[in-house]
Amino acid sequence: MNDKKKIFKIDKSKLPISITIGIMCFIIVYIMCIQFKTASSIEESNLETMRESELREALANWKQEYEDVKKELESNKNKIEEYQDRIASNDEAGELLEEEYNKAKMLLGLTDVQGAGIIITLIDNNEAQFTSENLMDLINELNSAGAEAISVNDQRIVPMTDIVDVDNFIIINGKRVTSPYTVKAIGDSTYLQSALSIKKGYLDKYKTDGYTISMTIDNNITINKYEGEMTLNYVK
Repeated sequence: MNDKKKIFKIDKSKLPISITIGIMCFIIVYIMCIQFKTASSIEESNLETMRESELREALANWKQEYEDVKKELESNKNKIEEYQDRIASNDEAGELLEEEYNKAKMLLGLTDVQGAGIIITLIDNNEAQFTSENLMDLINELNSAGAEAISVNDQRIVPMTDIVDVDNFIIINGKRVTSPYTVKAIGDSTYLQSALSIKKGYLDKYKTDGYTISMTIDNNITINKYEGEMTLNYVK
């Protein structure tokens, strides 16, 4: 008996769109992973001194954050399924991919963005000077509160951003920044403001320690795109 070999043919007309969909799925999953990186807004040392009402408020905030991330996860799962369903139609998939590609670029910090949010100004004084760790605390708080875009002294904060202390300066994205530090955050201004203003929250904590901080709401914030290169040094 002669063995019959099955020949699988690849539709070359659909190959580019298939590859593009694969790339877009990777970007969506990557963004989902970033959104799961939220920092705790409650320090263990403060738990014992918090009242029951404060604990209830903190728990409610975390429950809301969990629900928001869960909804985003479901939304992105649905988008991936939509890509797979539309792979047969190059026209529909092309329009969808262009829309999602632009959205992915925005979320990754590769485009200039505008919107409502808050502006926090931090100023060094003789009593207290800000460090990279202080800025990271603020950025983590803003991310946890749902900020969609953040910059410090016009340096866009992206997943690849490094914030370090070098001598007496803070380096962000390889650029030296100095006081005053202007932190812009685009998102729900009410939620962002309340997240920083709660008792024993970021503003309360740092003002009590002698730091100079102010915060304002702005309905027309512009945050410039990330100017550096996004590279992966360890992922293979």
